[in-house]
Amino acid sequence: MKYTCLLVDDENLALRLLEDYVNKIPQLTIVGKCQNALSALQILQTQQIDILFLDIQMPDLTGIELIKILKNKPEIILTTAYAEHALEGYQLDVTDYLLKPIPFERFVQAVNKAMEYRNLRNAGVSNIQIKSAPVSAAAPASDYMFVKSDYKQIKVPYADILYIEGLREYVSIYTKEKRIVTLETLKNLELTLPAQQFLRIHKSYIINTTKVEALNGNMVEMGKIKVPIGKNYREATLSVLKQ
Repeated sequence: MKYTCLLVDDENLALRLLEDYVNKIPQLTIVGKCQNALSALQILQTQQIDILFLDIQMPDLTGIELIKILKNKPEIILTTAYAEHALEGYQLDVTDYLLKPIPFERFVQAVNKAMEYRNLRNAGVSNIQIKSAPVSAAAPASDYMFVKSDYKQIKVPYADILYIEGLREYVSIYTKEKRIVTLETLKNLELTLPAQQFLRIHKSYIINTTKVEALNGNMVEMGKIKVPIGKNYREATLSVLKQ
């Protein structure tokens, strides 16, 4: 399956880098390149775009302003040199946030997420919208989830979760009182947990950001508990937690 891409950045070097990266991934095809958001808007209104690579700081109309006026949004990957825009981007239902200079490995990670989201949306799965729901929006219908463990369905309030550890096809959900093991994948939880409260910081860990007390090197501290930050997740993790 091919995914159509639109590249938007007012810097030629940045556009060329994005084009080079996209051309290395066989599933992606470029349908347009723009140096301003107004030109991008015209393409978005007339063509089907699956993934939008969007710079934030641009003249006339910023990337954030463009997102706010779009009705049918593609998967949006923000690209910017300014880490302070990370949280605002996530609140506007973006798929991922890349901090310049962009390593190719981190770019691939964002693209994989965007393709997964696009597949889910095309299949009619709507709960992935919760992942990027604006903080200012109405609260989700529930503030808990049910997981199957020990042959029963256990109610787990989001506020009780400290972190979640992936163990192949299983996950361990840690609260202050207990550990709950359930047949689930970390990837599925990353898509469904509310993004304003949960963040994947490692290939094996999702944390409850409201429980973080300190950052210590490559570790997140929650009281006596320390959870590692993965190399490929470090930029996004620090951008969100330091807001």
